[in-house]
Amino acid sequence: MCDTPIPEAHQHVVDLSSRTLMCTCRACYLLFTAEGAELRYRAVPDRYLSFPDFRLGPGQWDELEIPVGLAFFFHNSSLGRTVAFYPGPAGATESELPLDAWSSVLSENPQLSAMRPDVEALLVRTPGRGSGEVTCHLVPIDACYELVGQLRSVWRGFDGGQDARATIEAFFAKVAARSKPAPAAAERDGASR
Repeated sequence: MCDTPIPEAHQHVVDLSSRTLMCTCRACYLLFTAEGAELRYRAVPDRYLSFPDFRLGPGQWDELEIPVGLAFFFHNSSLGRTVAFYPGPAGATESELPLDAWSSVLSENPQLSAMRPDVEALLVRTPGRGSGEVTCHLVPIDACYELVGQLRSVWRGFDGGQDARATIEAFFAKVAARSKPAPAAAERDGASR
């Protein structure tokens, strides 16, 4: 955007027309932080939230038609709907998200409405069949693509292999350490009055 050198630690903006991330200096990043502005670019915030009360009923993951136990969801304002991606050996793969199935997840988890379109995503991880619990975090969209890139570089075989599983564990440990519990929907509604 400008000719200022970008340090290794920097922010990103999303180009809404091309759906790409762009590295920016701090000054350029700040130009696109206004909420609700009709701009071509949007700044990617640095917000991490956990949803300890996240509910995903039996069979709901299967209804979402995602073939693996890890996906990220974000609202694409150009399409006017939520889209889902999951990581694999070729990068991020888009899943056709059945709107009725996604609507049922949202109705059971109204706190998920905290997600900002285009720049934040819900990162959902389901356990292996019958063990553990589903986790959900709100993360910056660039964190999701960081995970996809890391997995692509270590992926081996059909299921990713041991290195991919270790990468996922390390990534989720980092996300959990950075996340704050999301306020309940009722708390947010009361605070906005």
